[in-house]
Amino acid sequence: MRQWLEDVETRHGIDNLTQKARQLVVASFVLLLLLVIYRGFLLQGDEFNWRPVVAFVLPLVLFLPSIIGKRARGHAWLAFVSLLYFTQGVMLVTLPGQGVRGVLEAITALALFTGCMGYARFRSRQLRQ
Repeated sequence: MRQWLEDVETRHGIDNLTQKARQLVVASFVLLLLLVIYRGFLLQGDEFNWRPVVAFVLPLVLFLPSIIGKRARGHAWLAFVSLLYFTQGVMLVTLPGQGVRGVLEAITALALFTGCMGYARFRSRQLRQ
């Protein structure tokens, strides 16, 4: 696996791979944030309450400084947090009438995980050069 990644890095260049991973992180982060906000609003009953929305959004928002600051370590931690949203998406698939939202959330969280891990690897290697 390591050899394959090093071959990909030499073929495409670290700078290009870092930029592509960053684009994937930003796109999937925004989409996952929108999906989670939407899910928080759907849980509302007759009376609006911000607690469910904040509970779903807060773990993602805490990583905004790392994404804006382009810190590799913060992206690695965000990758692990995104697995919680992946698990939540998989659980939503099993609920009646929630299959499409669950699949979207799981795929978006998986894209965020992949992008974050790629960015953390390529950015750290880029900084070592």
